[in-house]
Amino acid sequence: MIGHSTTPVFAESAAIPLTWDCRGCDRLAGLDPDNPPAQVFTGPFKSHLAYVRDRRSAAEAEAILDEALTKLRTAA
Repeated sequence: MIGHSTTPVFAESAAIPLTWDCRGCDRLAGLDPDNPPAQVFTGPFKSHLAYVRDRRSAAEAEAILDEALTKLRTAA
C-alpha cells in the first residue's frame, strides 16, 4: 500500500534502524515519509517445491519417493 503509515514500537534502549519490514504490506518502511526507502527486488516468489527441485534431480526425487512409499506400505 502506498501512502499508508505504521507505528513501530522499539525498546527505549534500542537503536532505531533506518529501515524495517512493514507489517501491513511487507515492504520496506523508514522514518521519513517523504523519502521512503527504495524497494529491493528479490525475484519472483518461489514455492517450497521449487526450492526442492533446485536441489534434487529427478532421479533423486524418484528414489526418495520410492523409499517413502516402501515405508508406508510396510507400516500398514
